[in-house]
Amino acid sequence: MLRDGVKGSPGARPKGEKGDVVTDLDLASEKLILERLLTAFPTHSVIAEESGLLGSAGAEWTWLVDPLDGTNNVAIGLPAYVIGLALCHEGRPVLGVVHEPVPGHTWSAVRGRGACGPSGVRLAPPYRPWRHGPVVAWTQGHGVSRAEAHPLKMRLDLGVRRMLQLWAPLLSWAMLARGDIDGFVGYCAEAVDLPAGALLAQEAGMEIRALDGGPFPEGFEGPPQDRSFVAGPPEAIPSLLALVGSA
Repeated sequence: MLRDGVKGSPGARPKGEKGDVVTDLDLASEKLILERLLTAFPTHSVIAEESGLLGSAGAEWTWLVDPLDGTNNVAIGLPAYVIGLALCHEGRPVLGVVHEPVPGHTWSAVRGRGACGPSGVRLAPPYRPWRHGPVVAWTQGHGVSRAEAHPLKMRLDLGVRRMLQLWAPLLSWAMLARGDIDGFVGYCAEAVDLPAGALLAQEAGMEIRALDGGPFPEGFEGPPQDRSFVAGPPEAIPSLLALVGSA
């Protein structure tokens, strides 16, 4: 549905007061996913990007749905977008799925059982030392102002070989899990798409820390500050934290 839809007009319109957008494709994708999830799991709750909470808050099982991560890309004709699903048990993610509609590839992870790519092969990318600095992706929450994030972004930009701002954090998580990029930094990231991507990266062998180097809290129920992170191969975490700490 999304592959066909992006060939025409996505029907983009403003969402909120900070320049974000929503398209007809977001709503159609979410409607399809919600119908199937709620039919298959009627006792579960669902938190969806556009619809919010469906079912009881604090349910034992909760699905998180991002029906189109990369809406701003779609709105300008850039085919860089994914779909993300996470299943949480008592707030803790146990299943994560990232689907790329353009190539038709699905990346998934089950807690304690590893992460898999579209061929079913386990994801375990080898560590690659940096010769000229790391390639690092960046994401920030919708509520973060440019002025607030500017010092951290500028310091990172000076210390890395390239900083990617893809407008699709789940795509960045998949790239990290595959070993395509060297690290990922998030500042007050959005709750609905974080658990699926974080679990995918962790099960592929990546490490996630809070910005101060402490443990990264799992789940989606905490304040935005709890969703700030540095992620990468364990061998790279000290250097990535040093870049962030200097800001």
